[in-house]
Amino acid sequence: MNRVEPPPSEETGAFDVLTMGRVGVDLYPLRPGVPLQDVDAFGRFLGGSPTNVAVAAARYGRRSAVITKTGADPFGVFVRQALAGYGVDARFVGESADLATPLTFCEIFPPDDFPLYFYRAPKAPDLDIGPDELDYDAIRAARIFWVTVTGLCEEPSRSATLAALEARGRRGITVLDLDYRPMFWDSREQAGSWVRKALEHVTVAAGNLDECATAVGVRDPDGAAAALRDHGVSLAVVKQGPRGVLAVDDAGSVRVPPVPVEVVNGLGAGDAFGGALCHGLLAGWDLRRTISFANAAGAHVAGELACSAAMPTEEQVLARLGAWADAQGDERSGACPDARPGDVHGKANDEVNHA
Repeated sequence: MNRVEPPPSEETGAFDVLTMGRVGVDLYPLRPGVPLQDVDAFGRFLGGSPTNVAVAAARYGRRSAVITKTGADPFGVFVRQALAGYGVDARFVGESADLATPLTFCEIFPPDDFPLYFYRAPKAPDLDIGPDELDYDAIRAARIFWVTVTGLCEEPSRSATLAALEARGRRGITVLDLDYRPMFWDSREQAGSWVRKALEHVTVAAGNLDECATAVGVRDPDGAAAALRDHGVSLAVVKQGPRGVLAVDDAGSVRVPPVPVEVVNGLGAGDAFGGALCHGLLAGWDLRRTISFANAAGAHVAGELACSAAMPTEEQVLARLGAWADAQGDERSGACPDARPGDVHGKANDEVNHA
């Protein structure tokens, strides 16, 4: 990829990974396979896709933070406590006096049915972030800056997201998670028009086929990757569910098959993929190794009930990759032969990106 990275964060005080966007509290049934109206016990977890990506990056020892906002309520206190527990800096987590911290309920019917119910009315605090609330120096300095399409769905978050991207000026690695959720938009066409404005400012774009179609009007994987790169993106990552992942950068393309997993909860696999993608890019791994690692991280979380709480360490991901390679053969699996436990820094892959 043609990019210029800032110096390492330990020398500058910059964050390795700085994300921006959704946060909330996820309530998951403790008995999967039960309709929501019959559930009598829930687990409470930190949620929100960019928040989960920051948690995932922190699990790899990356210095991470999230720009978001909660309500002035007990769930907002929980968000801050959870972030601190996961090692994610909460200095950019604002507070709204008039809006409640969002809740998200889900139903869990493995392997591929996970309906979500968002409680974000009349407005989620994370969509109430204005351009004047941002620390542009931190945004410019971060080695990776990560935003999502959901942040473009409503003002003032839309203006804040675009202002952050413009200030960033494609420094370092700037990622747009294509993260299209129809319930947040008036139409797919409206979403696509704003996504294309954001693409002008990023170096990496990642999404599934439907999200790529929203962004650039193309569903064919190779065509979607080409269209994303035509918008100036250096690395296009196209997730294809059971067909794995296509990734294209300046050096060429790689296709990596999915890592087999017995799915417990497909939500959060895409966020685990995102955090692992950040880790691989920061480590300077080649593209195949990075995408293979991200695939395995997504599979790990898909096999767990929780999302943020289930984000794996590097050793856990490499152990899964090693076992897969031993079972299938390195060449067939796409795993990098030197991606083994101890080589630090050296979904269920159609993400149903987390609430």
